[in-house]
Amino acid sequence: MSSAESPVTRFAPSPTGFLHIGGARTALFNWAYAKGHKGKMLLRIEDTDRERSNPAAVDAILDGLKWLGLNWDGEAISQYSRMQRHAEVANELLKAGNAYYCYCTPAELTAMREKAEAEKRPIRYDGTWRDRDPSTAPAGVKPVIRFRSPQEGETVINDRAQGRVVIPNKDLDDLIILRSDGNPTYNLSVVVDDHDMGVTHIIRGVDHLTNAARQSQIYLAMGWAVPDMTHVPLIHGPDGAKLSKRHGALGVEAYRAMGYVPAALRNYLARLGWSHGDDEIFSTEQLVEWFELEGVNNSPARFDFAKLENLNGHYIRHMADVDLLNAFMGFLPFVEGGPELLGKIDDAMQAKLVKAMPGLKERAKTLVELQTSSQYLFAHRPLPLDEKAKGLLNDEGKAALQALHPLLAASNEWTAPALEAIVKAHAEATGIKLGKFAQPLRASLTGTSTSPGIFDVLEVLGREEALGRIADQLPQG
Repeated sequence: MSSAESPVTRFAPSPTGFLHIGGARTALFNWAYAKGHKGKMLLRIEDTDRERSNPAAVDAILDGLKWLGLNWDGEAISQYSRMQRHAEVANELLKAGNAYYCYCTPAELTAMREKAEAEKRPIRYDGTWRDRDPSTAPAGVKPVIRFRSPQEGETVINDRAQGRVVIPNKDLDDLIILRSDGNPTYNLSVVVDDHDMGVTHIIRGVDHLTNAARQSQIYLAMGWAVPDMTHVPLIHGPDGAKLSKRHGALGVEAYRAMGYVPAALRNYLARLGWSHGDDEIFSTEQLVEWFELEGVNNSPARFDFAKLENLNGHYIRHMADVDLLNAFMGFLPFVEGGPELLGKIDDAMQAKLVKAMPGLKERAKTLVELQTSSQYLFAHRPLPLDEKAKGLLNDEGKAALQALHPLLAASNEWTAPALEAIVKAHAEATGIKLGKFAQPLRASLTGTSTSPGIFDVLEVLGREEALGRIADQLPQG
């Protein structure tokens, strides 16, 4: 690619299910490369398998990409809508002598396969109709069109990640490019679409490497330039085995529901199979600036939930409080109990949450944990107490609250530092450890034994609400 040219990449998922994490990484790499080189990333939905494709899966893919912040250029293209164009190219190859009609019956193909198995040879089409005259075809058999693959020499793929990959042409049989019902096959459709869409760089999983050889042959037969290719490594689990659901092979929507923020997931996915020196934590802007295909590794990457969670915690702690509130509110519709909670967040509650964020985000690695630790803000008096909180509000704990209540009520300044000074002064005057006051306070104010800093909790709740919650735990009358 000359410096005057801008790259065109594409993400081309099959709409047979959710946008899985491997697909999300592929989309990220395509997006980062295109954006960093002032090019375009196109989106193509490879929906020619009509039985397995469904509109709900298309929506899930589009929604997942939008949530991750991976915008594409132009409209998403349906591969199925271009089938007539694919068939046209198949017939062009036929006319040029680069393809031929094959009239083999299912029974003949079965016999061919069984013979290869018996002789312990790779199962390949044996070229029965490669040089036969179609006029000798049996009556009543609808032919397929097969690509006339070169039989001598080799096909070379100069791959940015895998290096120089050489495949002997004798190992590639004449693949079907147009089925007997007139429908094109995957390898033909991909080549035609990538060419017509002006794709200059193909970035996809290493499981497509064999397809790359077949597709390269079709490009050359049509006289088209073969795009630059990068086949990225697979993602494995922490144990080195193929990624499964127990490892994290889930849809992007599952990560949203687990409380991960898009920026953290982008950062984490970028490090799965790509590196920039020893940098582990970097912004999306840095990723775009740094991303080069030469940095893509050729060995499998290992998915590690613990690393992702720690990274997510870093992003949550460093987010501006208002931005974190917006992320939290955007997350709630997708988690159990979230929609109900979202309905309680009016302007006053938003202000309270923003004020509480510095304390909440220090302890939260996910938005789920943020949801849990913020529950005290939404609770109604009298607060339900968990078992540990009940234990803290024993006779000793209630006596501590009874002593603190009037001292706090008399404070002219309802701020965390002022309230902390009052409690510390009382603890010192009585010779009782600060924790003996702080823990019962926490239990009365939040209904739990864990929370953000208790003096921050006092300030965020406000004078009336906080004193009321403390009073609820004191003997009445």
